[in-house]
Amino acid sequence: MTDQDKQTLLVAPHEDDQVSLEAEPVGSHTGSAQSETSAIASAAHFVRTYWALIGAISAILLIPCFWHRRIEAGDIASHTYNAWLSQLIARGQAPGLWLARQWNNIFFDVLLLRLGNLLGLNYGEKIAASLAVLIFFWGAFSLVAATTRRAPWFLAPCLMMFAYGWTFQMGFVNYYISLGLAFFGMALVESGKGWELSILLVLAALTWTAHPLGVVLIIGGGTYLALAKRLKGRGPWYLLSGAALSLVLLSVYIAWRYPVIWADISPFDYVHNFAGVDQIVLYGERYAPLSTLLLLFMLACAATDIHFRLKAREALTSYQVPLQIYTLAVLSTILIPRVIFLPRYAVPFSFLTERLTLTTAILGCCLLGVMKPKKWHLAGFVAIAAVFFVFLYLDTGRLNRMEFQAERYERLLPPGQRIIATIFPFQGSRLLMNHFIDRSCIGHCFSYGNYEPSSQQFRVRANSGNRIVTASAESADAIESGEYVVQPGDLPIYQIFQCDLNMTELCMRELVPGEKNGRVGLHPVQSQ
Repeated sequence: MTDQDKQTLLVAPHEDDQVSLEAEPVGSHTGSAQSETSAIASAAHFVRTYWALIGAISAILLIPCFWHRRIEAGDIASHTYNAWLSQLIARGQAPGLWLARQWNNIFFDVLLLRLGNLLGLNYGEKIAASLAVLIFFWGAFSLVAATTRRAPWFLAPCLMMFAYGWTFQMGFVNYYISLGLAFFGMALVESGKGWELSILLVLAALTWTAHPLGVVLIIGGGTYLALAKRLKGRGPWYLLSGAALSLVLLSVYIAWRYPVIWADISPFDYVHNFAGVDQIVLYGERYAPLSTLLLLFMLACAATDIHFRLKAREALTSYQVPLQIYTLAVLSTILIPRVIFLPRYAVPFSFLTERLTLTTAILGCCLLGVMKPKKWHLAGFVAIAAVFFVFLYLDTGRLNRMEFQAERYERLLPPGQRIIATIFPFQGSRLLMNHFIDRSCIGHCFSYGNYEPSSQQFRVRANSGNRIVTASAESADAIESGEYVVQPGDLPIYQIFQCDLNMTELCMRELVPGEKNGRVGLHPVQSQ
């Protein structure tokens, strides 16, 4: 291999990696032989060299987007329903609804609407969700490769699990996309040269349209990586101390400036959050042992690698920067409040702790990526991922069948009726799953309790008194929890609810004025 070839393979594995998982990295993070090759040229060379493997991994990665009739992932169903409302607004068929002009939290919604207009919302949803998954996975893959100077093929199963973890299953897809774009940005900071860094401005602007937290990650994480590359001796540790102090000050400022709620979790859960493995605890209790197994396997992999490096009297400097950025990610999950009440919005910015552990998971993979790959690493991650995806297939299949029931009931009603739902999670589930009745309404009925318009965080907004959706965030929350008192002006209105102890069979009834919508059917206390 020529010197130029070695430079070009900055973020790719050695040629031997095609037949062995134990190849050495091209260079360490702190090594003196930094490549002068363009990061763009390196990426292009990598794609040309490994296009078949990239294509195969991408195809496997997208299977969960197509294995059921519809994608069951929390708010994604709501995004699709609101894309339909956007179409009605554009045609003047949704009186009382309008589209707000905003520049963030819209990436997925605009993409979905454009694809829906071209191909229909069913196909548009599949394609838009697939693009989101590809952006996130390959963004994470690129960041791990850039920080370790080795393409992390052996970590692909682990990255796939995190790609379909809690954040995706909740349907926080704009935030999810912003992280994928931010990972690309951090990888560019790590490997880019000269004019290539100007691409960060475009990438940051695009990330902003998805979610502001992605821009924070590009700026904060990118700045840290840029400085860490240039500091020697104790400099990186002073940098880590300064960054940690900045997080503390940020946390104090947020708590002083806004009302907040802190995460209330057990020490056991904190351990899982530190590693980000809580991201694979989804629809029931059976995921918890699997997440523990994943954590223990990760620790075993790292401990074994460190043991053999020390035994061979090798330096551990390649772990230094990945360990630092991982540490900062862990600190952010501890220091940042779980819920922040921002005056601009009708509902708080919530689930921050759970969102941030996805970043912790990927930066933890950067730490694992430093290891010398072994075949048993890949075998272990494949085995755990196989069990995870079997669980996911079974649980999302149940939700798909429930959505089919909801659609069947809704089609029994005359067009244009208002529907509300009280759908509670399965026992042990960490996920909300009440939005599939929104999507099943498309083209026929209206989900009166849909949360997006009243939250004021999305493009679709509602005026008071409209007949399509409540304009009150308090009413939307009460409808979701089964505490909404039906008003005469709501009539006629129908409720879809769970009516068996297995929580998978649905029923429908017409509501009357003065009753709570959760009076009949399962109650939140019963669903725990």
